[in-house]
Amino acid sequence: MRYFIDISYRGTTYNGWQIQPNGVTVQEEIEKALSTILKKESSILGSGRTDTGVHASQQIAHFDTDHKIDTSQLVFKLNSFLGDSIAINSIRRVKDNVSARFEATSRKYHYHIHQSKDPFKVGLSYYFKPELNVELINKACDIIKGWKNFECFSKVHTEVNHFNCDIFQTKWIQDETNHLFEVSANRFLRGMVRAMVGTLLNVGLEKTSIDDLQLILESNDRRKAGRAVPPEGLYLQEVIYPTDIYLD
Repeated sequence: MRYFIDISYRGTTYNGWQIQPNGVTVQEEIEKALSTILKKESSILGSGRTDTGVHASQQIAHFDTDHKIDTSQLVFKLNSFLGDSIAINSIRRVKDNVSARFEATSRKYHYHIHQSKDPFKVGLSYYFKPELNVELINKACDIIKGWKNFECFSKVHTEVNHFNCDIFQTKWIQDETNHLFEVSANRFLRGMVRAMVGTLLNVGLEKTSIDDLQLILESNDRRKAGRAVPPEGLYLQEVIYPTDIYLD
């Protein structure tokens, strides 16, 4: 039987989502807790990886078990085992052939920026003081939304078959001294959102024109795009699946 776990985590103290030999990861912590509770070696597969320092309001992962479980009890036990920076929100049974990674139809990311020094946002938002031309940024967002190939925003030496993504929504919202960038797509490349935000900041600073952005996108060259902004402002916000995959 297969189950989906809905997870939130603060990524500040973790070396990303995916298990690796040189640091503690979110996946590792959840697998340890799950294996202890189920008294059986249990592995999980997430909807995608998040890098060191990146957070998730909603990450989805699946695991398999030989028998039906009490999901509410398992949520309670997992939350008791896990530290304060990881929360299990829900567990739902799904069809046995459904993958948390491959069946997702949409993923949404948020990037948070604050322009006034705030000790309560350290590690959770990017402190960036300069004023930004938000109207110009949103014009750039419209161009990005209509684009397809995002190789210019991808980390180099990434093992993918292609660099095409279907962008469903891009918008930049300013609220007093805070900024929020929201982007949703069917898939994302490694480092894509952080490079995208870095480029949009250059647009907002009027260092990169709309015409320049068009040339950057056409170039397929990561070196021509903006820098990757720090990880602390980035959140995997939402992962969407077809409703018919759920069995409860």
